Amino acid sequence: MTSQTTIDTTGPGDRASTDPSGPTPAAGLRGHPWLTLITVAVGVMMVALDGTIVAIANPAIQKDLGASFADVQWITNGYFLALAVCLITAGKLGDRFGHRQTFLIGVTGFAAASGAIGLSNSIAAVVTFRVFQGLFGALLMPAALGLLRAAFPAEKLNMAIGIWGMVIGASTAGGPILGGVLVEHVNWQSVFFINVPVGVLALLLGLLILLDHRAENAPRSFDLPGIVLLSGAMFCLVWALIKAPTWGWGDVKTWGFIGASALLFVLFAVWETRVAEPLIPLGMFRSIPLSAGVVLMVLMAIAFMGGLFFVTFYLQNVHGMSPIDAGLHLLPLTGMMIVGSPLAGAAITKLGPRIPLAGGMAATAIAMYGMSTLKADTGSGLMSVWFALLGFGLAPVMVGATEVIVGNAPMELSGVAGGLQQAAMQIGGSLGTAVLGAVMASRVDSELPDNWAGAGLPKLPPEQLDQASEAVQVGVAPVTKGMPEALVAKITTVAHDTFISGMSLASLVAAGVAAVAVLVAFLTKRGENAEAGAGVGHI
Repeated sequence: MTSQTTIDTTGPGDRASTDPSGPTPAAGLRGHPWLTLITVAVGVMMVALDGTIVAIANPAIQKDLGASFADVQWITNGYFLALAVCLITAGKLGDRFGHRQTFLIGVTGFAAASGAIGLSNSIAAVVTFRVFQGLFGALLMPAALGLLRAAFPAEKLNMAIGIWGMVIGASTAGGPILGGVLVEHVNWQSVFFINVPVGVLALLLGLLILLDHRAENAPRSFDLPGIVLLSGAMFCLVWALIKAPTWGWGDVKTWGFIGASALLFVLFAVWETRVAEPLIPLGMFRSIPLSAGVVLMVLMAIAFMGGLFFVTFYLQNVHGMSPIDAGLHLLPLTGMMIVGSPLAGAAITKLGPRIPLAGGMAATAIAMYGMSTLKADTGSGLMSVWFALLGFGLAPVMVGATEVIVGNAPMELSGVAGGLQQAAMQIGGSLGTAVLGAVMASRVDSELPDNWAGAGLPKLPPEQLDQASEAVQVGVAPVTKGMPEALVAKITTVAHDTFISGMSLASLVAAGVAAVAVLVAFLTKRGENAEAGAGVGHI
């Protein structure tokens, strides 16, 4: 395999050796492979952690800021959508201006946006700065992979990417636990403030250690129309899914946005075939394994992120757990992802990705089906079984996705493929929250009036029924101070039963998505470029 040649722009003192045993910096720590891995892992950990740590803080944010169910969804959706839309563009920026600079800007901006969220006193400000978090996170994620590819030789790159994937998986799964500790013992703002010192550490390490590499054939232009078309298509799709419960699935506005999304996707595809330097070279998708890998990442994230969104409300608002207790109850999920990641890496190395990925998604489907059976009085033991199985099933997909997607891409498009892999996960997370949120809202809206009347409760006027429905969608009983205890008990039972019905349906949908992903996993294979990586020459 021929290695990709890069131009070292940092000067003679920073150049790395081309010795095949691994690039060794000529001066000091600059460019050291394993120190580079540690540095990018700190930055990536911050972004991955923020994808799920906020889930445990959502109930506290909702209560403190008086947010609606849709507002809470946008705390998650705004972050994921900004990440998803900008990842590939950010990868091209790294190719053009250098991955080191892009990474450092991303780390700095992400930490600053996190601090701004902690200082916010309105839900609009929180959502706005979450979008900025996503934008800066998009800068550093593909830059991190580009830095690894440049720092490690081919024979060690897979190990480095495996560790990188483990950091992402462990951070994603560990978010609820750390979030629980911070929300309970400090406040919800601390969930965001913690990124500031982490970001400062990543910045200092980056300035000392990271070595800049730029591709010899780096892009000289940017596909601005492609960026606009893809961003518009994704926004219209997610907006339609978020607003559908309010507007109604048969409303002209709902289908207007869905239609606009479809049209923009078509226009994007047509434009990408005509532009000299497209945002996403569509020729990449001629590879069936690569396409299957991208689809697999989207489906996995829909099932995982969408399902996790409701579990935190179930644990805190239905079971009445504190944030830290809710996080601890998710420890089996975190632990099995950490334990399962190296096992999955070994299995993928020995068997190839197909069987481990299919088995992982099958376990995920079973776990989501099991979560659909949870009740208001389900014990911790049974919950732990399903959470552990979910973590064990997700591990192979987290670890194996880079090999499937990047390994099946042409070497000259490996940076774009890395951004595509991360974008697929973020798009899936955003769609999962939106789709399963719409499923939950629809089930609650359809069942709450009958359940309310069946319990002998007085009929509510439309406005109060809408308010009650919004509360029930997050597992909160719509009770007020001064209500008799017997009435509070009745309303609480109705609210929890209705919420669990919605969560059960959403979990079944997630299980169905994971089952489809099993079939997609059988289309994957180890790519020709899987063993090629950063055996990089320097000029």
